[in-house]
Amino acid sequence: MSYPTSMSAITIAKTGGPEVMEKTEVPFPVVEPGHLVIKIDYAGVNFADIYFRYRIYSYKGYFPFVIGKEGAGTVIGLPTDTTVRDDPEYQKRGYKIGSRVAVSMPDHVGSYAEYVSIPWTTAYPVSDSIPVRVAAAALLQGVAAISFMEEAYAVKEGDTILIHTIAGGLGTLMCQFAKSRGAIVIGTTSTKEKAEFAKKNGANHVILYKDEDTVARVLEITNGEGVHAIFDGVGKDTFESNFRMIRRKGTLVSAGFASGAVPPFPPLKLVEKNMRLVQPLMGNYAYTPSEVSYYADALSSHLSNGTLKPFVHKEYAFTTEGVREAHTDLVTGKSIGKLLIKISA
Repeated sequence: MSYPTSMSAITIAKTGGPEVMEKTEVPFPVVEPGHLVIKIDYAGVNFADIYFRYRIYSYKGYFPFVIGKEGAGTVIGLPTDTTVRDDPEYQKRGYKIGSRVAVSMPDHVGSYAEYVSIPWTTAYPVSDSIPVRVAAAALLQGVAAISFMEEAYAVKEGDTILIHTIAGGLGTLMCQFAKSRGAIVIGTTSTKEKAEFAKKNGANHVILYKDEDTVARVLEITNGEGVHAIFDGVGKDTFESNFRMIRRKGTLVSAGFASGAVPPFPPLKLVEKNMRLVQPLMGNYAYTPSEVSYYADALSSHLSNGTLKPFVHKEYAFTTEGVREAHTDLVTGKSIGKLLIKISA
């Protein structure tokens, strides 16, 4: 199949704030024999994109590069490598021209573009019952919620857990998933509007961290015992207080660092309560082809049966101005749930 020679994409030529992002024309991605070629309909906006923009996360390539870790769209090209096409795992996924897939970019960049070319192993099949828009909104946070709450800490019935920033894209789906497993969910958020959203989303208790003493409220709710697990995507600003809110033999899952990286600390800090600290990466749970298939099936199932219901705050235009606005809204805390960029017209 012949492809265009160029495409539109959002690129950055240097590190910096939202102003370094520009919509430009770039060469069509290199198509390898084991790749799927995908026309992107929606790209998800994530803190990881911001970390790459600032080079908090390192990228092994060179400037300029196309930003964006997550997307969803339609397959327009299949692998030409016969060993791939004969692979049982590949055949199990049933890819064909016109198949709908969600993508987590293998190098963590490249989805803010009209087309991507990626190894077939890193694509997530999307069932016919799930709209592409929903798949784009659910992939990274959905698989993270499932894997973190199955593998980093296995949430179970009767647990009391704390989810920081519970009205964000990840917090929303974590709350839904934890409730489906029978947990009591405490969440933190910044505004009354977000608190109401979180309560409607299933949270049992919501703490306005700007107005309330989070530690005191958590200990009050748990009768002084603390929570079984904390899922923290904030990082630096909440790290120290987590140790006061976790119960003996509890687990702290450090799921991100929206406020900055956690500073070094002595491992002896964990001894006081015999607690566990986990710093998981979704891509290390969904790493092998069989693991990706497991989480693709799990995500599809939970979306189809209504366990997971991503909330899209806003769709942004595939323009320089639109993407800059999306990043600004994410980092300033203006959004609830997930932000998407509408790539295809």
